[in-house]
Amino acid sequence: MSKVKYYYDPDTLSYRKIEPKKSRKYRNIFLFIAASAIFGFLGLMILLNTDLFNTPRELSLAREVKNYELQFELINRKLEQMEQVLANIEDRDNNIYRLYFEANPIPPEQRRAGFGGVNRYKSLEGFNNSEMIIATAKRVDIIQKQMAIQSKSLDEVTKLAAEKEKLLAAIPAIQPIRNEELTRMASGYGWRSDPFTKARKMHWGMDFTAPKGTPIYASGDGKVIRADNNSSGYGKHIRIDHGYGYMTLYGHLSRYNVKKWQRVKRGDLIGFVGSTGRSEAPHLHYEVWKDDERINPINFYYGSLTAEEFENMLKFANQENQSLD
Repeated sequence: MSKVKYYYDPDTLSYRKIEPKKSRKYRNIFLFIAASAIFGFLGLMILLNTDLFNTPRELSLAREVKNYELQFELINRKLEQMEQVLANIEDRDNNIYRLYFEANPIPPEQRRAGFGGVNRYKSLEGFNNSEMIIATAKRVDIIQKQMAIQSKSLDEVTKLAAEKEKLLAAIPAIQPIRNEELTRMASGYGWRSDPFTKARKMHWGMDFTAPKGTPIYASGDGKVIRADNNSSGYGKHIRIDHGYGYMTLYGHLSRYNVKKWQRVKRGDLIGFVGSTGRSEAPHLHYEVWKDDERINPINFYYGSLTAEEFENMLKFANQENQSLD
């Protein structure tokens, strides 16, 4: 039973009962309920953030989730390192390898293109960490695609390198007679005086004077397509097809050291100096052909002459003298 309170009324000289106001009573009830709700909510939050009411299995699963989150973070760090390494390889591929072999660089939008169409990650949606999982999966897929593109590019570069090596070996790049066995460079490419008619005539090769029997060497890798004396003026001569549009001719030989269809390497002994055919004295008449047109052989001795030797040869080759054939 609640206590009844009184107060003394001086006007009536008597005690009167204190009647509480209804508004105050309702306010007190409201404050009590509000305070109870707040303390209840705080208590619930405390309980939820403690392990007091979690089962051992729930605790184990929570630890696994934390561990998976840590593993994903470590994976993303490794993916970042892979992206950096791959970016470095791509940069060298575009700006060194492909540039050297005159291949077009692969544009960045092609290397880093995403995946359109169907949502590839729908099965990963709806989980607590879906955003993190999907982001990592996308990152892995993009790296895999970049690696596939880079692998194809390196295969192409390897093929280009092999072709480049063959091309460099095939180009006629050495003098067909060694300097120490050469008497002199008798005549160069251009307009010269004909030794028989004395008329001014186009000389389509270079004449190297040397004693009869001096060795003649192939100036590049290739296949012998002719070794005969069935071409007017050249006498016994050899023609080598080097591929890539290059062909060399060696005229006025005394004898051969190769046969038709034989494959030769740069520097192989193919024949010997003579004076067969339309020739005034023992010498080698040497021609270089590119795409069925004769060009100046002076530009193809970078593989055997020093700068000083090339300068001397250039000086003699440019003299408009008499040729030997």
